Amino acid sequence: MRKVISVVNQKGGVGKTTTVMNLAAALAVDARVLMIDIDPQGNSSSGLGVNKFQVKYTLYDVLTDNIDIEDAILKAEGESVDIIAGDYNLAGLDIEFINLPNKDQILKNKMKSILKYYDYCLIDCSPGVNILNINALNASDFILIPMQCEYYALEGLTQVMRTFRLVKENTNKNLSIIGILFTMYDCRTNLSNAVISEVEGYFKNIPFETKINRSIKLCEAPSYGLSCIKYAVSSKGAQQYLALAEEVKERIKMFENA
Repeated sequence: MRKVISVVNQKGGVGKTTTVMNLAAALAVDARVLMIDIDPQGNSSSGLGVNKFQVKYTLYDVLTDNIDIEDAILKAEGESVDIIAGDYNLAGLDIEFINLPNKDQILKNKMKSILKYYDYCLIDCSPGVNILNINALNASDFILIPMQCEYYALEGLTQVMRTFRLVKENTNKNLSIIGILFTMYDCRTNLSNAVISEVEGYFKNIPFETKINRSIKLCEAPSYGLSCIKYAVSSKGAQQYLALAEEVKERIKMFENA
């Protein structure tokens, strides 16, 4: 089964971490889910209750050959999601990996031994283009693109599509786009609706039907070390991510049967 999904957008502040945390928790309602945090900020790790300054091993230790990947897997307290935490040490890997052979395939090779234990694996990517994000795309079956409903988000989407095409043509021919997710959506504004209309007109059948509204509960949940699914499951944000999880499952089935 194709199961590895990188949540990616080269623009910051579009809801990548919020999406990884809550989609992982939504999928984990009835499946085994691993979340890998490759962002040096480590926000998705701390957002699900991991103190990245106190854990014994992080993804950095895995990628630099200090430990086996199995030893870095953490059980999130209060969640059903397993986590490999990210931390600030990841920020230097562009330099540390500069002379390594196959440096863009390291994460993929490390993950091979653990994927059989999970139904889904979600990777939280950092903004920009760097060796970590390229590793994530090479390790993935799909990319999921969150984009904020504003004008500048269209530029970010263009950059993501260019990176996607380069990776697919050169290093991961099996990579597919599972969907574009509109975040911070406000149906009352002309701008939100205009951005959605433009994207849906150009990328037919790629945007998800589910849209994520601005939500206080989505913002509050990480301060308690929880996903919104665990913090306030009846809230609009949690229900939207549960709906997104169902769409993701259906799209994976479509790709499997194609």
